[in-house]
Amino acid sequence: MSKNCEKLKSEIAKKNGHTYLQWIFALLANCTHMAYGLECGWISPTTKTLQSETSPSGYPLSDGQIAGVASSMSTAATCVVIMHSYIADIYGRKINIIIIAFLEALSWIIRIFCTSFTSLIIARVCAGIAAGGCYNVIPMYIKEISREDLRGILCTFSMIFQNVGVFIMYFIGAYLDYYTVMYVVVGLPILTMLGMILAPESPEFLVKQGKIDQAIETVAFVRGLDKDDTTVQTIVEVMVKDAAHFKSLPNLTLLSIMKNKIWRRGYILIMIAFTFYEINGAFAIITYASTVINSTGIEFEISPEIQSLSFPVVMMTGSLVLASCVERFGRKPLLIGAYIVSSLCMFGLAIIIILHNQLGGVPGWLPIILMMVVLAMYSGGVCSVTFLILTEMFNFQIRAKLMSLVVTYGWLLTAILLNIYLPLSNALGVYAPFIIYGFFNLGGVFFTIFYLTETKGKSETQILQDLMRRKKTDNEISCIE
Repeated sequence: MSKNCEKLKSEIAKKNGHTYLQWIFALLANCTHMAYGLECGWISPTTKTLQSETSPSGYPLSDGQIAGVASSMSTAATCVVIMHSYIADIYGRKINIIIIAFLEALSWIIRIFCTSFTSLIIARVCAGIAAGGCYNVIPMYIKEISREDLRGILCTFSMIFQNVGVFIMYFIGAYLDYYTVMYVVVGLPILTMLGMILAPESPEFLVKQGKIDQAIETVAFVRGLDKDDTTVQTIVEVMVKDAAHFKSLPNLTLLSIMKNKIWRRGYILIMIAFTFYEINGAFAIITYASTVINSTGIEFEISPEIQSLSFPVVMMTGSLVLASCVERFGRKPLLIGAYIVSSLCMFGLAIIIILHNQLGGVPGWLPIILMMVVLAMYSGGVCSVTFLILTEMFNFQIRAKLMSLVVTYGWLLTAILLNIYLPLSNALGVYAPFIIYGFFNLGGVFFTIFYLTETKGKSETQILQDLMRRKKTDNEISCIE
């Protein structure tokens, strides 16, 4: 009897397949985000060392040189996003991820053997070139190898891994010397690169290249099903149908994509969504945390190590909460809730600063709590959900091209936000930026309610049809089928 039960369970498992390979490859690809998090967190604990008399560079670096090292990564990332999309479209998502991991490893290797100011700039530029592909290639790959009911949670791990990287760097950077840190972290991108060599290529890219048999084998492999399984055949047939449709169209350039009314509307909406996301203000808090705390008049004695570690801890918590509920509640409700809470906290910070300047006596714990909540909402909602919607909205034939434009725009807004924060504070008052952030978050609430559609469990066609919000003509329907 027991043998029959075991045999039945085995047959059911074989029929339903498995998901553990999807988890393994998604987490492996997300290790590039952890390496990016290590890079983001490197400047904070290393600045004191680089500006000391025993600096690895041979002399103390000035504030301007530190700023140059810090900003070179985002500057490089802004310039190369389109390059990554080209590589992903022509040579494949897998190759692109391997290149990203290689550049991340190269960045740390340069800093091990060359420590001059010029070498640090070159190393950070390498890291920036890699970072330029993290937020468009990695989500694209994960989405294309994952089951629809898994893609939400697997994509949210990008933010979790990034925050883990920041946490690790803050921790080891505070207690280990310059070179030991390098030797500890350089292994991660190297192992990621080696692991991705064994990973499968995206089945949608294989179909686009006309490699139908390989696409069938990949879908069957990652889902634990037979190649002739109905589910596998149906999935690939849909990809082939889409590929055939797009192949029958003229060459898809950015101009031709923008001429399509439905794609253009989707693109405009996601660009507006990214505007609200980037000017949410959380990244300014992360970058200028000490300045913000000082502006509130807080006298809060806490060790630098604990204070710096609290930010990635809160952000990791927010990301984990999102991962546990993103497939249960959907994208839109979570994004609305994150914007509402962020707006209230930003207005609260502005009020606290004003009260401190006028009356004084503001409780020291209150602004700290508000800042922590903003970071949790950013990590667990505003950032993660916005990127998830971006990856789910467009067909794989145009996804890389449009994501390159959107992510480039995002990097540019980030650079502008960080550059204008201090001048804005000095000109209008330290409370002014938070009032602006509060209104932008409030705008994000109304925009999400009235213009964005729920993408959970929907195909790209269904999402774009929902975005039109009216009866479709025959020509429009044929454009998205």
